[in-house]
Amino acid sequence: MPQRHSKNNNDLAFFTYDEKRKLGYGTQKERLGKDSIKPFDACCLCLKPLIEPMSCSKGHVFCKECILECLLAQKKDIQRKLSAHAAQQKQEKEEEDERLMLQKARELDAFDQQNHGAVPQYNDKNYNRDKNGFHGANSVKATSYEEEALRTMKAFWLPSATPEAPKKVEAPSTDTVCPEGKEKLRLKTLFAIHFTEDTSEQKRSSSLDKTYICPSCKVTLTNTLALVALSSCGHVFCKKCADKFMAVDKVCLVCDRPCKDRNLVNLAKGGTGFAGHGDHLEATDFKHLGSGSGLGLVRPATKT
Repeated sequence: MPQRHSKNNNDLAFFTYDEKRKLGYGTQKERLGKDSIKPFDACCLCLKPLIEPMSCSKGHVFCKECILECLLAQKKDIQRKLSAHAAQQKQEKEEEDERLMLQKARELDAFDQQNHGAVPQYNDKNYNRDKNGFHGANSVKATSYEEEALRTMKAFWLPSATPEAPKKVEAPSTDTVCPEGKEKLRLKTLFAIHFTEDTSEQKRSSSLDKTYICPSCKVTLTNTLALVALSSCGHVFCKKCADKFMAVDKVCLVCDRPCKDRNLVNLAKGGTGFAGHGDHLEATDFKHLGSGSGLGLVRPATKT
């Protein structure tokens, strides 16, 4: 039986259609599974179940210890950058003062040479001067003309004439940011949240993990539900109950504490490096074959 020469032939100078498919050429799509989605009750920093959960005004939830360590590390980094910026400004000021002193000394030297003769007189009649006024290699003291010539000389191969590119340290921002949303975050804007745990006998005997419910409708909270937390008291409800009761009655159903519309914070959940809740959870990977090589240039995966 004859072989399929078009698929088995590999001595061509270009890739065939079948070889491109085997190498994964083109756009590859894959539906993200449950393992790629962060649970709603997981910390955005350590990705573990929440311990003493806290939330920011944008709904990102963290463990209390994790977010405090993160903010403390940011403050230390800001202090380090401020110290580096202050040291750079001090160095620039010293260099500017030194430059002004050298310029003033050069002006005084030029004034002195203008009044006492630009070319110095020598007693040695056999001393040969060149027409530019240079003393030569054996001279002990160089004139300002030589210094100017050495300073403007384009001899980049000399260590003294090698150009430098000093690293500029920009003035850092003094505000700490949320590690998840990158907006400004202060410790006083964080508030503790409280999930209502399901304590029924059926749930307790069937599962070892904690399950949380909405205190109003008693529905089990999952990633499929939109959750709302009250910044005034920290209780968490499903969005349907929050829009139906708290947004109308302006009071928490658990502790009867008054609340306003600005106290309703939508909790963010789900998502990894390239997936987010509420989006089309489909990872797209595009592989482009490089010229002259059997390997492709892979573009980072994105969500569509």
